Amino acid sequence: MPLTDNDRNFFIDNGFFVKRQIIDGEWIAQIQKETDQLHERMAEHTPQGVGISWEEYEDDRPKRIRQLMHGEVVSEGLNRLIESDEVLSCLEPIMGPNIALFHCKLLLKAANDGSIIPWHQDYAYWTRHNNEPKMMNCMMFIDDANAENGCIQFVPGSHKLGLLEHDRANTSFGVFLPGFFQKRETAVTLDMKAGDAVFFNSLVIHGSDANKSPHQRRAVTIAYDVTGNGYCRRVVRGEAQADKTY
Repeated sequence: MPLTDNDRNFFIDNGFFVKRQIIDGEWIAQIQKETDQLHERMAEHTPQGVGISWEEYEDDRPKRIRQLMHGEVVSEGLNRLIESDEVLSCLEPIMGPNIALFHCKLLLKAANDGSIIPWHQDYAYWTRHNNEPKMMNCMMFIDDANAENGCIQFVPGSHKLGLLEHDRANTSFGVFLPGFFQKRETAVTLDMKAGDAVFFNSLVIHGSDANKSPHQRRAVTIAYDVTGNGYCRRVVRGEAQADKTY
């Protein structure tokens, strides 16, 4: 499912573009099965190499995952997705031939209890003293997502503003724009089906509301960088380059 001219032009103007049904039904069903009951399974035993941020409740509700780092450890379907042509054929025309994995992160908005991800730009998390905002995300939805269960929202064209000043707090998702998740008139809400993906750059403003529904909303975001720009867990396309950041 390669990048089209329409995708590229939309991305230049808006900072993101959507690809519907990027993988087939059998593949998404595998990922759904491998991530089913993940809250309970990870509460019982967290595999080596997995990092989890739990939802922070003020009562005795069951433990629920907010984000799980290195989702490829718990799902072979996600591990296969990282280096797939389905994803990389959309990224290579934008990023160039040398692409590295930064992380594969599961974002699990539990039914009724999944919390807000505030407005932010990813580059606010990723900026270093001399790297550049060349990073890209592929966010693929494992469940159907809509406004009720916390689908992703973007502020189109906001990547053209450059990196904005962010507030900081000692929490997961603790880097966010002033106002946290106040309503933005220009924001758009993306209704997504399981298997749909949105690709976006590291400067576009985005966030998502709480899950107010009885339905879970699982998604994976795979972050990529240009090799040599500072974030290289493993090369997924092309060749490694000397890291200029460290």
